[in-house]
Amino acid sequence: MLKWPMYDLPFEPTLLYWLGGISIFDREETLGEALWEYNPNDKLDREKIIRFFLLTDLEYLPYRHRFLMFRILEDALKLSDFDFSTQFESDYDANTSMAWDETEIDDPRGFFEDIYRLASEEWKDDLHKASLEDPSTW
Repeated sequence: MLKWPMYDLPFEPTLLYWLGGISIFDREETLGEALWEYNPNDKLDREKIIRFFLLTDLEYLPYRHRFLMFRILEDALKLSDFDFSTQFESDYDANTSMAWDETEIDDPRGFFEDIYRLASEEWKDDLHKASLEDPSTW
């Protein structure tokens, strides 16, 4: 079983992990202020958000972990009726507060489609390397 880097805990990613870089709980004055300079509904700003905040936040993950994260996203995108807006909902009990809530993202599916596109470009080599392996051996 694949474990978290640096922890002896199973790595079982969810779709919400993709948005970790824009979770501003207790960081509204720092990360929140930086993020609010961008409009998540503007194509160019969204690309910057994804590249500089989301993908950068996941740089520490090894290639196998990235592969599993990518598969989670891919599987969700295959579901035509999946409600991506729920991923932007804050959950203060779980210490999760997004820079923009579900009412501020015009096209939540499009946001995740852009994550998929950009991750597939930036993680191309990692995804290929992991695809050559048998995940059941991890």
